[in-house]
Amino acid sequence: MASNEKLASKLQTVLEKYDRLTAEMNDPAVASNGLRLVAAAKEHSSLARVAQPYRQYLALQEQMQQAGAMAADSGADAEMKNLAEEEVRQLQAQSQALMDEIQDRLVMSDKDQIESVIMEIRAGTGGEEAALFAGDLMNMYLHYADRKGWKVEMMSSSSTDLGGFREVILSIKGEGVYHYLSHEGGGHRVQRVPQTETQGRIHTSAATVAVLPEPRDVEIEINWEKDVLEHTSRAGGPGGQSVNKVESAIRLEHIPTGITVSMRDEKSQHKNRAKARRILATRVHEHFLNKQLAQEAAARKSMIGSGDRSQRIRTYNFPQNRCTDHRLKGGPEGANFNLQTIMAGDLNEMISGLIALERAERLAHL
Repeated sequence: MASNEKLASKLQTVLEKYDRLTAEMNDPAVASNGLRLVAAAKEHSSLARVAQPYRQYLALQEQMQQAGAMAADSGADAEMKNLAEEEVRQLQAQSQALMDEIQDRLVMSDKDQIESVIMEIRAGTGGEEAALFAGDLMNMYLHYADRKGWKVEMMSSSSTDLGGFREVILSIKGEGVYHYLSHEGGGHRVQRVPQTETQGRIHTSAATVAVLPEPRDVEIEINWEKDVLEHTSRAGGPGGQSVNKVESAIRLEHIPTGITVSMRDEKSQHKNRAKARRILATRVHEHFLNKQLAQEAAARKSMIGSGDRSQRIRTYNFPQNRCTDHRLKGGPEGANFNLQTIMAGDLNEMISGLIALERAERLAHL
């Protein structure tokens, strides 16, 4: 956890910069310079998310000092002292709640402002059982998204004969979506008796989840004419009239990174191309983001959401009705939650713990 002095120094710096920009925007010389005014206004708006509540926090601190002085005044009558003590308690609670919000905005704002993600769920080791588990994870996230009021779009899926999924790609949009889902990336392990098991033995299978910020057009530059090769083909079908006689399937290859995306879910080539471009842009964005994360890894070795998908983050134990997140409580045994509740999409307690853990890590590296 960052020291109070370090945090206060950082917040004071933000407040001073916010005030300088406020004065600058009121300067006629800046107001007449359109480009400079737009740049200043954008930075001013960003800083306001922290500066304005911090100024409120400082005002509460001043009120609390005044009330505290009255409560400690030996010359004050008992009724006034009691009122002052009650006011101090109320101001302390308000100050703490406001400081928690300020800390969130200070160190988590990069995630708070991302309101669209691509979630990729893939079956890992375990064959058909792993595919069934991938489907269970998809349903868990769909329930959670419904609880949060988010919009979900199925981008692509590859199902199995028993109703599982080798791969599912979802687009999820809504307020705070990346803030809440960014910790879900990694290896998910399940322990249960598979539907395909005839002797009642418990098997261990796995699936991987990736949660990628979906970039806006302005956040990533791809020259679709020069940087991307497009291949078309006929989408596969069961035969007869169902065979797609038009080359609607799309395969895109991003030349600078070698990243490829194939899309054949839609009968329309135009729709397949649009979906493929969204997924390609997201993966290219992640490619360059991972480079940046690698450079920051020395300072944030243990930060959640570092992008290491090989890490086993969670175990779903069906016989014991227990879901364990291995990142919480500071040890490999992790923190346990009711599995039935988790699979129904009630992830609030678990995700709140992960957010608090990341907040502490980020504050430690201010």
